[in-house]
Parts: sequence; C-alpha cells; structure tokens
Amino acid sequence: MRPPIFIRSLSDTEKEQLETALRSKDAFVMRRAQIILASERGERASRIARSLGCGSQTARDAIHDFNGRGLDALEAGSSRPRRTRSAFDNFDNKAAESLREMLHRSPREFGRESSLWTLEMAAQVSFEEGLTDERVSGETIRATLARLLGVPTLSSWAEEGQPLRLVQQSVAKDDPYPKAVSCYGLYLPELDDTRLRFVDGRPVSGITTQFLGWCCGELEAVGRKVLLLIWDNASWHISKEVRRWLGKHNREVKKSGEGVRIVSCLLPKRSPWLNAIEPKWVHGKRKVVEPDGLLGAYELADRVCKVFGCPHYEHLSVPREVA
Repeated sequence: MRPPIFIRSLSDTEKEQLETALRSKDAFVMRRAQIILASERGERASRIARSLGCGSQTARDAIHDFNGRGLDALEAGSSRPRRTRSAFDNFDNKAAESLREMLHRSPREFGRESSLWTLEMAAQVSFEEGLTDERVSGETIRATLARLLGVPTLSSWAEEGQPLRLVQQSVAKDDPYPKAVSCYGLYLPELDDTRLRFVDGRPVSGITTQFLGWCCGELEAVGRKVLLLIWDNASWHISKEVRRWLGKHNREVKKSGEGVRIVSCLLPKRSPWLNAIEPKWVHGKRKVVEPDGLLGAYELADRVCKVFGCPHYEHLSVPREVA
C-alpha cells in the first residue's frame, strides 16, 4: 500500500490565501483549498475524500499539485484531453487476467474501506499492485473488462440508406402463450457446460428454490459435492425464503453426508462482469435476436436452448396464488 502523502509546510501568506479561497465562488478553487488545508491539519487523503465526497485520487492529485506548484494549484489546469492509449496498451493478456482475479477479491484485502469495487478504485489498486505502469482511468478498466468478456458485435444486412433498427414488438392481448419468459442458468466452467431452466413470467423466490434443488441434482449426478453459487442481489436471490431454504438444505447435507452443499457468493452491486455466465448471456442474445417479426415465448426458449446446446426442460412454475 502507498505511504500517506501530506502537503509541505505552509507559509503564513499561503495559509491566509488558502483560507480566503474557502469563500471563493469557484467550486474548483474552494475544493482545492479545503483539501490542502485538511492535509495541513494532518488528515490523510482517504479521510479528506470521505469528508468532502470526492475520490481519494482527487485529494492525492491536489496535494501533489500544491507541493509542485504552490498556490498555482488553485487554478484549474487545461481541460484539453490527453492522448489516450488503448486498453491493451495498459493491460496485456496476463495483466488483464490478474485484473479479473483481483476483482474477485474484496477491496478490503487491498486496504480499502468498502466491500464494493468501483472502476476508479479498480484503476487505483491496479496501479498500486503493479498491474499497470501508470494510473489508468476507470474507462480503461471498463474497456479491459469488456475485452475479457468478449462482447460480440451484431451485424446484419439492410436496404441501402435504411439503417437496421431493433424495435420492441407488442404481443396481442388475446395471445394464449406467455407474454414473457425468465431464464435461470447453471454454468459449469470446468465442463464448459451451460444448463437452463425457463419460467413463464417473472422469477420469484419459490422458483429460485426449485431451480437450486434441480441444480444440486444435476451436479450430484456428475459427482460434484459443492455448488459455488455466484449471483447478484436480486430480490429472488436474497429473500428470507431463499436464505431459509439454503440454510435448511446445507444442514441436511451436512447431517446426512450426501448431496451437494451450496456456497452462496453475492456479487457487489453493478458488477456483472464478475459472473462468468454474463458473456454467455450476451452471446446468446445476439444469436437469437430477430430484427423483424415477433418470436413466441416458447420459440424464443427453444432458440436459446439450441444456442447453449442443452435440452428445453419443462418450465418451472409455482401455484398461481404464490406467483
């Protein structure tokens, strides 16, 4: 971890001008003065950032700038964009994989006071851990993650001068088939195998527990003992019903010595790239999309199953009064 950084000693004149700058109508000048004076009081950059609601790097940059330029640091620098490098220039394949492994760990392991990663935090820690030669932007982290996920492009033919657009189609009110379907997925990276179960309508906790029970049966059949369950904070993942089911299931497995134990790992919010199944969904959507015409719910489910090479199992359901 980097050692803490503080500003150099202030002269009486500098301190007087900084205190005057606290009343400036220019937000940049006022913020810079706040950071510099807080550092002069012995506060660390991380604490200053929390107090002022800015990033730790912002506070560090202000301190570095003042130590180098003095009171000129109160003036904003040029807003002209710098020449940017590609994400691959900063992260080669080895460094990109190291980034992925880093993001699967808690930020607290790297001295951060949050359990949730942000792009800017990932950029800073990547530099501190030696993954990059210089501090990169959050956008570089985003581009690198997109490269890791292999986000595909979508191409199609269209009439000359007429761009192809995907338009949401409306389902007739008297259509007897479901208006929408939901899909649960089980991805086994070591087997490169994806298995799906569809739901007519929206997912609910009762469906989630059915799916988890089915997953355990599938894994037990191939000799697995533990299911590492990586999912987000959706309500049908973290409800009391699901948590109770998981606790009861694991107790029964421990008592009997048979079955598949489930280890649940909740992802940080807005961090879908940490789940290995996400690029699978992206590629699947690209392959079943229909630019014109409306796909029925079951036809759509059939297409998705063919993309992943898995059977189209009977759809999961719960009694109507529960769903």
